[in-house]
Amino acid sequence: MEFFLKLAPLLEQIAPTIATALGGPLAGAAVKALSGLLLGHDAGTAEEVSTALAAATPDQLAAVKKIDADFAARMKELDIDLAKISADDRDSARKMQIANNDWVPKALALVTTVGFFAILDWLLVNGMPKTGSEALLMMLGSLGTAWGGIINFYYGSSAGSEAKNNLLAAGKGVAK
Repeated sequence: MEFFLKLAPLLEQIAPTIATALGGPLAGAAVKALSGLLLGHDAGTAEEVSTALAAATPDQLAAVKKIDADFAARMKELDIDLAKISADDRDSARKMQIANNDWVPKALALVTTVGFFAILDWLLVNGMPKTGSEALLMMLGSLGTAWGGIINFYYGSSAGSEAKNNLLAAGKGVAK
């Protein structure tokens, strides 16, 4: 699933419903849907699907968009709200953190934040190194993804803001 994290920005753009499902309990269904399209069979592993997605043609990416729309329709038909599942998952983690008052998540968040910005600062000051740049960029990408998760955990996601913006755009959130 780590390779999926690297492809997350692409997947979030072309298939947001599937990208959301990959982060939760419906990951298997999402991988199966992508496997059928990209590999021609439903039994592909997450690694196989990730590799195929990274090398997908524009036609395959357009087909992924269609599968995403079909997947979203199927989730709605089954009355499965992926955003609610994701929000409930974060909420239960937050409640557990409050109840246990565990210092480990705070320490990990602090170390990840310091590491992420230290690497960014180092790159800005020193530029890209002649050797090891691939490893450095991979570490930066992983820290960036982790940092995004940390911000989402502590401060919430933009899903609520997006819903508010959609309501306002439709004229439903304006007081009359």
